[in-house]
Amino acid sequence: MQKQFVIGLLLGIVFALSTNTLAAQESSTPFDAKKYREVVARGVAFLKQKGQDRNDGSFSKQVSPGVTALCAYALLKNGVPATDPSVTKALTYIEQFIKEDGGIYVTDGLTNYETSIALLAFAAANKDGKYDQVISRAATYLKRIQWDEEEGHGPDSSFYGGQGYGKSKRPDMSNTSFFVDALVAAGEDPDSTTMQKVRTFLSRSQNLPSVDNLEEYAANVHPEDRGGFIYSPANGGESKAPPRPDGGLRSYGSMTYAGLKSFLYAGVDKEDVRVQAALDWIRRHYDLKSNPGMGEQGLYYYYHVFAKALHAMGQEELVDSQNVSRRWKVELLDELASRQQPDGSWINGAEERWYEGDPNLATAYALMALVYIQPEEK
Repeated sequence: MQKQFVIGLLLGIVFALSTNTLAAQESSTPFDAKKYREVVARGVAFLKQKGQDRNDGSFSKQVSPGVTALCAYALLKNGVPATDPSVTKALTYIEQFIKEDGGIYVTDGLTNYETSIALLAFAAANKDGKYDQVISRAATYLKRIQWDEEEGHGPDSSFYGGQGYGKSKRPDMSNTSFFVDALVAAGEDPDSTTMQKVRTFLSRSQNLPSVDNLEEYAANVHPEDRGGFIYSPANGGESKAPPRPDGGLRSYGSMTYAGLKSFLYAGVDKEDVRVQAALDWIRRHYDLKSNPGMGEQGLYYYYHVFAKALHAMGQEELVDSQNVSRRWKVELLDELASRQQPDGSWINGAEERWYEGDPNLATAYALMALVYIQPEEK
């Protein structure tokens, strides 16, 4: 019996050591550049060959010209040249929505959303100054419609510094995030007055009570929500995540990554307490199977802000709250590859909220995420 016990103990040790060795090998798996190129190529091919209307160059025009702009932007950022027919036709389609006021939109309903995304597409395609004037006028328009004193909301207002869709009677984090992306693409100074206003709105959208956020909802932050972001601080605060039974507004993944990225783009230092608090929330809620707090709602939007934010932080790895070092680029590639459809597209079949049941929109978001994990050229 004693001999059998010793043999069993030794076998157990050998098994444990071999398991640990395997785990170490798995954790150090290199980024698969070939897999990356194949996934991107299939996504690009879907948009060009199956997603685009061959007659007018649009993508899902029944939703918004914003989808066409997102698809054009995703193609351009993934190496498709501005001279490619799929891109030129898409940009020509978007050009018809350029207004005299400099905005790029259909109606008053989605003015910030559509103009911000269109600006991104034109900036990515801008060669030899072709779209300089379009970009400049669009940026000026966007700054003009930012919620501030001209709209009757001074620094003490929870609306101050943010952007909404355009039709909305309040600003929100998602539209403010696209607004910030557009300003950066247009060359806005991170210390400009516009960006300073943005920082105020971002601070008030974070579940972090401080001198920067004296909103009533911030005084009732659940420990699990601390450092994360809600949808909007306006009108007492709003979160798209399910409410907590004990009160407070729940933070969730997509808005937290959008908030972290926007802080960095707006010139906030990486060591700032607000940035570190957002990063702490992210470590506690690291997930690539779902949009934390939202399940599969807004999943592909989540993937693109996830990648954009961690890329902006300049971190190749992220140590989560369980002290596990996450090679997020490898994990994100694996997750997107596993979710890619046979035709090269992505689609949120489980949750169609925010139009992610549209393969053009979901594919654009996936390709936008992949931009931020592309391997460096050797």
